[in-house]
Amino acid sequence: MEYIYAALLLHKAGKKVDENGVKAVLTAAGVAANESRIKALVAALDGVNIEEAISKAAVAPVAAAAAPAAAGHAAPAKEEHKEEDKKQEEESGMAGLGALFG
Repeated sequence: MEYIYAALLLHKAGKKVDENGVKAVLTAAGVAANESRIKALVAALDGVNIEEAISKAAVAPVAAAAAPAAAGHAAPAKEEHKEEDKKQEEESGMAGLGALFG
């Protein structure tokens, strides 16, 4: 995850997401940078519109979570089930985000 965070930080700062930049961010954070992972990340991000990917990833979990909330109050057993569903949605959302960035 720290590699993706480094790329997102560079993007947010308006810097080019390249191998040197990602390595510099990781080194500054005290993370031992793996050159092959950095190259794979930069290659995976080549041609990706990061803003669009972030907006799609942010909208999907919010829309999915809003639908059960609109249904009204549920019995306690269903609330437990709802929490499990929410955890699964968060995990699947993070997996999807990971797939976008390599």
